[in-house]
Amino acid sequence: MALSTAVFVGEAKNWIPELVERARKLKVNAGDQPDADLGPLISPQAKKRVCDLVQTGVDEGASLLLDGRNIKVPGYEKGNFVGPTIIHKVKVNFILFF
Repeated sequence: MALSTAVFVGEAKNWIPELVERARKLKVNAGDQPDADLGPLISPQAKKRVCDLVQTGVDEGASLLLDGRNIKVPGYEKGNFVGPTIIHKVKVNFILFF
């Protein structure tokens, strides 16, 4: 499941380090592979859009806790993959844009 945005408030913010560690362990592979947790995006344009949005968040001051933009999947080096990515402390206007 891909989520564009998850907002943690109150004590839920304490879950962020665990979320990063769990996301780091997700297996990125072709979507038809039995061990894949995450598959590719639909097109090169979709991958570019996601990568550009991540960069916009960073440029606007967010912290990039987990960066999946440069992931390489063996056998699919030219695939449209973006690994798990977690951006923290984003501005409200970025959440609405994303």
